[in-house]
Amino acid sequence: MLVPPQPKIYHIVHLDRLKSIIADNYLWCDAEILKRQPPGTTIGMNNIKQHRLKKLLSSHPDLCVGDCVPFYFCPRSVMLYVIYRANDPALTYRGEQDPIVHLDIPDWYY
Repeated sequence: MLVPPQPKIYHIVHLDRLKSIIADNYLWCDAEILKRQPPGTTIGMNNIKQHRLKKLLSSHPDLCVGDCVPFYFCPRSVMLYVIYRANDPALTYRGEQDPIVHLDIPDWYY
C-alpha cells in the first residue's frame, strides 16, 4: 500500500474534552487518559478501549495499541456512524453527534 506524501489524519473528541486538550497542549492516549482522568465525555466503546490497553503492536512489541492516540485516515469515522445508530450495547455514549469535534491534524504536527 502506498502512503501519500502528505496523509491527512483526524481525531474525534467530545466538545467538553477540548478544554483539557488545550490546557495540556496534548492529545493523550487512552492509557494516559485513565491515569489523568481529565474532565469531559468519553465517546469510544469501553470494551474496545480495554482490549487496546492490552493488545501489543506487532511492529513494536513493547507498545500496546492503547498507548497510542487513535487517529483516522478518513474525514468521517466509523465511530460517528455507531453513535448515530446508537444500537450497540457496548456504546456508553448516547448523546448526539453535534458535540463531537473533528480535529484535522496538520501535517506539521507529525
